[in-house]
Formats: sequence, C-alpha cells, structure tokens
Amino acid sequence: MGSASDAGPTVDRSGQASGIDRAGQASGIDRAAAYAAEEDADGSTVAGPTVAGRIVLVAGATSAAGLAVVSALARAGAGVIAVGSHVERLRTLRAAVPAAVTYQCDLADFAAVTSLAAVVHAEHGPIDGLIHLVGGWRGGGGLAGQSDEDWDFLHRNVVTTLRNTTRAFNDDLLASPAGRLAIVSSVSVDNPLAGGANYAATKAAAETWTRAVGQGFRKAGAPAAAVVFVVKALDGLETELAGRVVGLWDTDAASVNNTRVFLAPPTP
Repeated sequence: MGSASDAGPTVDRSGQASGIDRAGQASGIDRAAAYAAEEDADGSTVAGPTVAGRIVLVAGATSAAGLAVVSALARAGAGVIAVGSHVERLRTLRAAVPAAVTYQCDLADFAAVTSLAAVVHAEHGPIDGLIHLVGGWRGGGGLAGQSDEDWDFLHRNVVTTLRNTTRAFNDDLLASPAGRLAIVSSVSVDNPLAGGANYAATKAAAETWTRAVGQGFRKAGAPAAAVVFVVKALDGLETELAGRVVGLWDTDAASVNNTRVFLAPPTP
C-alpha cells in the first residue's frame, strides 16, 4: 500500500522535506487483493470478516487504542490508512503494522484534511470507514478550574478534528456499499461532573455531531452507519474496542446506525 505524493504544505511528509515517508510501503491499496482467503484444514476456503477488502481510515492512530484498532483491521483484511500528528509515532506504528499506510496531518486544520483527502482519493480511492480516535483529557478543580486553555485544547482535539474528517470524507461513506463512522465517547456525557465540565461538554458535542452524520446517512438511504462507543476509561479496553470496530462490518447498517455501545471493562 502506498503513501502520499505531494499534497501541499499542510500535509507533513514524514521523513522527507516534501512527502510522506514511502519506506517500506507499496504503491496503493488493491481492494480486490486487500486480503488473502484462508483455507481450512480440509482445503475449503474460509470467508474473512466483511471488513476484508474495505478501506478504513483511522484518525488518531498512534495511541494504544489506535494501534489496537489498526492491527485488528489489518489482520481482518482491511486496507488501513493510519493518520496521526507525530512522525516518530507513525513510524513506530508502521513498524508494528507494516500493512498500514501512514500519513501525518494536522486534523484540526480543515485545509490540511481536505489536502489529505485528495491524496487518499488519488492513491487509494474512496474510503469505506472512518474511525475517529483523536481525543485527550483536561479537567479538575471544580467549575472554577475549567479554563479557557483546557476548553480550547479539548474542543480542538475532540470536536474540530471530528468535524473536519467527517466533512472531508462524508461523500465517501455515503457512496460506499458499507460505510461506517465510529467515535469513542465517555460516560461523563450522561453523568457530567463540575470538575470535568469542559471534557463532558466536548464529548457531548462530538456525540451530537456523530448522530447528525448518522441522520444524514439515513436520509440518503445509504447503507452506512454512525456508531458511538462509550467508555468510563479506555485503558484496558483497547482490544475490546478493536474487536467492536472490526465487527461494525458484520452488522446491518440500519440496525447499528446512531447507536451508543457501552464497552465494559473485563470481569476480573
């Protein structure tokens, strides 16, 4: 799978002055050959998950959750496009998951995201899935401690990056025979605390935006779905999240569109 050619100065090219590092990457994602069918012991063909052959973009891919999701999608036969903001972390991810294509991009900059989308379309075609894992935490200090600086950080990471990526790739998801959008939210939306008001408010905004995207899917009659995964804390749930993401393509879009799915920690 290939990395990008020059998409302008807003898309940083990992390891090069003018382009994303192509080292170890091929020239593009072949949808028809994105996975190889396995054979059972008797020689019969075993069908892969229905995500196999889909092109899935993971935004915020260099976190522990991102690595788990990228790895699971690649193992399931998807063509994976991993996007992050840190060059070295992207190189580490690509070393761990060589099948993934990596791009560095400031997802809070809409011009950069539209440039990224143009490169992705040119080299890989339209995507079938957008998994948004960009986030962060700021909080504490009661209501008085909810600073403008923290609000700006959270709004930029949680809301702005989601708005930008969904606007840039919405047409892809609408046109796909199995478009999927997923985000990770928090139980704090249902039970907000004064010390986490900034965080809860941005997560609530992200959920509202995602539901609006889902309504657009439904109105268009598209076989696409928008799903919100809800956690108390994501630490320890990375594998569970990854499995649920892969499973989004095993379920009829209409049955999961605009649903909230709570991910509980494993029972000790």
